[in-house]
Amino acid sequence: MEKIKFLTDSACDIPSELEERYEIDIMPIPITIDAKSYYERVDFTNKEFYDVLSKSPEIPVTSHITTPTFLEKYEKYYGEGYTDLVHVTICSKGSNMYSAACLARDMFFEEHPDAKGLYNIHIIDSMTYTMGYGYPIIESAKMAENGVGVKKILEYLDDFFNSLEIYFSMYSLDFAKKSGRVSCTAAFVGEVLGLRPIISIIDGEIKIIGKVRGDKNVVPKLAEIAAQRREKPNTPFMVAKALEEERAEELMKLAQKNFKEEGTGVFEAGASIAINAGPKLIGILVLGKNRKNNK
Repeated sequence: MEKIKFLTDSACDIPSELEERYEIDIMPIPITIDAKSYYERVDFTNKEFYDVLSKSPEIPVTSHITTPTFLEKYEKYYGEGYTDLVHVTICSKGSNMYSAACLARDMFFEEHPDAKGLYNIHIIDSMTYTMGYGYPIIESAKMAENGVGVKKILEYLDDFFNSLEIYFSMYSLDFAKKSGRVSCTAAFVGEVLGLRPIISIIDGEIKIIGKVRGDKNVVPKLAEIAAQRREKPNTPFMVAKALEEERAEELMKLAQKNFKEEGTGVFEAGASIAINAGPKLIGILVLGKNRKNNK
């Protein structure tokens, strides 16, 4: 009989109550702030981090979780009798965690050749960020709880990640400029003209796909793009935000009106997005066409 465990990192932004309810193991990502070391989800909440981010003269820096740390987890769940460990990582285009995890898996089976065939470590590069991989991990944990096998769970995750599209914007270009996402000149011109970038995250690629003039046009544009890109009804859609509570609610209501469905929810984006976009961010996640099946 299969015994399945789910492992991920703190950039998934899974709410703590769901982490505990489904016993998802979320490893904290190290963050350096003003030359001091911290751990996401351990040393501060998202709201506390937004405050630190706003006050810090330099952008905080994240580090990847190391191979030895992953190896300890793989050892732990092997010792606890799990048959399958499903480890979903943050996008490999923005972090070395996926490659570190693969190396840890190789090291584990070198040390435990007897575990082959009895214990399976499934490492999945989500190719995305925040609840873009947090949400499907929660759903996978629900599936496992209801007796769904690991094969079906892996198929579900593969389909989800090959369909996911994230669109977001920010109401200040300061952090995008500091992080290098937007040049100093472009940021200055954008602020003077009141331009706000519309950014997509698809298959790990972060692109500016358009601009709107004026803060009031950001939410309608994000809702419009989501309506154009969402492929099927009755698929999840979520709103991401940091400090923009009212605008997040506005975006969710507009998306619900467009889709004539209840949304999956509004959630807080953690450090992985906020460090580059700043705390004045808002976004929406939808499932578009499956890119793998449409090639």
